[in-house]
Amino acid sequence: MAVSEALGAERVVVLPQGPIALRERGEGVPVVFVHGGLANADLWRHVVPLLAEHGRYRLISPDWPLGSHRHPLGPQADVTPPGIVVLIKELLDALGLDRVVIVANDAGGAISQMFAAAYPERIDRLVLTSCDQYLQFPPRWLKPLRWAAALPGAGDRIARAFRRPLVHRPFFWSVARTPLPPEILDSYLQPMLSDAEVRSELVRFFRGTRPRHTLRAARALRGFARPVLVIWGGSDPWFSRRGGRRLAASMADARFEVIARARTFVPEDAPAELAARVAAFLEAGSDAVR
Repeated sequence: MAVSEALGAERVVVLPQGPIALRERGEGVPVVFVHGGLANADLWRHVVPLLAEHGRYRLISPDWPLGSHRHPLGPQADVTPPGIVVLIKELLDALGLDRVVIVANDAGGAISQMFAAAYPERIDRLVLTSCDQYLQFPPRWLKPLRWAAALPGAGDRIARAFRRPLVHRPFFWSVARTPLPPEILDSYLQPMLSDAEVRSELVRFFRGTRPRHTLRAARALRGFARPVLVIWGGSDPWFSRRGGRRLAASMADARFEVIARARTFVPEDAPAELAARVAAFLEAGSDAVR
C-alpha cells in the first residue's frame, strides 16, 4: 500500500499564514497528529491504519512546517514554536473542529504542550510520546547547534551536511531503531534538501526553540484537567525518561507509560503497540471524548 493511501486522501488547506497539506482518514472523533522536526505525516503511516480499524476516529495527519513539508508557507510566516501553535488553532478553525484529541511526538510534543496551555478548551485528550519538555527544548545535544543556526547560510550548511550518509544515517538511527525505508527517508529529507524556503522555515523554527516556552507551558498545565497519556521510548537517547515521568506527574489526570526498545520516533519503532495504547486510552473515556 502506498503511504498516501495508508494515511488517507491528501489535500491542502490554505490558512492565513500559508498552505498546510494534510491527509485524512475515517470518521468520528477527530484525532490530530503533530510530528517533530525533519519528519512529516509519514511518521504516522503505520499508526493511522491501525486506529482506523476501530471505525470511530477521524484521523488527520498534517505536514507541519518543520523541515519535511512540501508546501512552504513563505518568508513572512511565523514558524517559531508559538507560531506553530497558532497554525494548529487556525487549522482546527478551518476544519470546523471545536475540540480534538492530539497525538504528538518529538518537538511536536513541545508544541502540543504549548497548545494545550494556550487553548485547553480545544483539547479532549492529549497523547505525548517521547518529546521535548522543561529545559530540553531543544534537547541538550542540539543546543550548541541552535546558536550556529543564527549564522547566515545556516540552512544551506544543514542541507550540505544531511546530503552525506555519514550525517543523516547516524541521526535517523539515533531517533529510530527501525531502519527507515528509502522512500520514507526521502520523504523526510528531500523537501529540505531541494527547497531553500523549506530550509529557511526549518532554521527559523529551530532558532525559536527555547526552554522558556516549555517551562511556561509546564506551569500552565498544572491546571490542565483533561486526560493525558505520556508514552516514552524505553531506549530514547534524546529525551530522559525522568523528564517524561515528571511531565506526567505534574498534570492532574495524566499517566506515564514506557514502550521498551523504542527510541524517540516511537511511531516508527513501535506503531502497533502505540496504536493499541492510544486506542485503549480513548476507549476508556469514550463517553467523554467527543
